[in-house]
Order: sequence, then structure tokens, then C-alpha cells
Amino acid sequence: YIGLEFAQAFRRFGAEVTVLEKGPRLVAREDEDISAEIARFLAAEGINVRTGIAALSFSRAGDNVHVRVEGDGGPPDLEASHVLVAIGRVPNTGDLGLDAAGVARDARGYIPVDDSLQTNVSGVWAMGDCNGRGAFTHTAYNDFEIIAANLLDGADRRLSARIPAYALYTDPPLGRVGMSEAQARASGRPLLVSSRPMARVGRAVEKGETIGFMKMVADAQTKRILGAAILGTSGDEAIHGILDMMNADQPYDVLQWAVPIHPTVSELIPTLIGDLKPAP
Repeated sequence: YIGLEFAQAFRRFGAEVTVLEKGPRLVAREDEDISAEIARFLAAEGINVRTGIAALSFSRAGDNVHVRVEGDGGPPDLEASHVLVAIGRVPNTGDLGLDAAGVARDARGYIPVDDSLQTNVSGVWAMGDCNGRGAFTHTAYNDFEIIAANLLDGADRRLSARIPAYALYTDPPLGRVGMSEAQARASGRPLLVSSRPMARVGRAVEKGETIGFMKMVADAQTKRILGAAILGTSGDEAIHGILDMMNADQPYDVLQWAVPIHPTVSELIPTLIGDLKPAP
């Protein structure tokens, strides 16, 4: 995710950019249609995307870096001025003295917590990136809200009640909430699915930014929205209407018959819902 954001930024600064991905496609957490559309618009900007990379090695080449690439059948040798290695993060918990307090860490260094964010030691909580339960600014702050409400207000807020939501800040951005279509299918429940192109969004047409699409998956029996993705202009903002409906635990037809403001990206969401059909 961070790698793609930087790749597009540096390409727009004028740099030649190659993205090397170990997996068979970009952003493998997302549905295949999302991955394909992101790869398509990055390639259209002149970014060279190579997937299925088996191994990389680096060596100095004067002031540059020589990159040896194996596995995808493409050119085995690249020369670059800079290399960004975006392979994830590890928590900075090694020097906190947790062992002295008896607070457990897992094999990767994360601090396991229960549904109230309490560690294995009574009276000790862990919030934010160190617990491995979100690694976003908004989830870290929500960790604080859960702990503070439970300790200070006598509430019984739970981590499991949080609906996952995040964004990929390419241009256009991807706004995501809840399950992907692939995750929903894996759950075995009867599904309704829908997809509409951003070219049907008035605001996108006005701005000349019609790349992308929005999609939704819902439970056919309960009529609850299970997840959605908006890959397109202002998708990171428009997704919140769907997130709010999921948090309110309301059936999708409540949102379907809402009257959104024209012309906005959210304007197409009722149409998206109206087009929900049984998953093949």
C-alpha cells in the first residue's frame, strides 16, 4: 500500500518507477477486480509493474543501486537511483522492559490483547500499533476510546465491535470497509453483489476523473451490508456513508431510499444498492 502510494508520487515527480511485487498481483488483500484496476491506472501513468518476483538482491553500482530480479521472466537486471523496500512493519516493543512486567509478546513482537485491549497482565492495556490490531491512526485512536470509556465511564466497549475500514491513497484513492467480496464468499452465506463504474458518477464526470468503480456485497438473508469498496475520486470520503450504515446495523434498503446530494460521489450509492443481485 505505502509502496504504491510512493510509486505514483515519484512517477508524477518525473522519475522512472518500477514496482516489484512478490505476489501474483498488487494489493492481494483486495478483490482481483480492484487489483487489476489499480495495476491498469498505474501502468497508464508509465509505472512498470512486475509481479511474481521470486527473489531480489541489491549491490552498489557507482552512485546507483543494481537490482537483480528473479522469477517473473522479465529483465533480470535493473539500475536505480533509489530503492524503497516496502515489506511491512514490526512493532518497536523490544526495549520497553515488558519481560520485567510480565507482559507477553508474540513471535513478531506484538503484544496480544483481549477484546477490551487488556494484556495478559491484569491492569495493563496495550493500544495502537504495538498490539497488531489495526496499525492505522484511526484504529489506534479508537483503541484509546475503548480503554478510556471502559475505565472512566463504566462502559463495556469491545474491540470486536469495530468494523474495519481503511484507504489506499493512490490517485484515485481506494476506500474500503468490512469484508471483500472474496472474504464474504468464503463465509458461505448467501450473498448479493453489485458493481457500478465511476463513469456513472456525476461528480467524477464533472472533474474528468472517471477511473475506477464502486462495489458492494450484502447478506441476502439479513439484508445487512457486509463490505464495500469505492475505487475512484473521493472514494475515501464517500465510503463513510456505508461505514455509518454498517455501524448502525441497519438493512441496506434504509440507505437505498436515502436522498443524497447532487452532484456527489455518494449520489451513486443508492443506485449501487438497487443493483444488488444474487452472487453467481
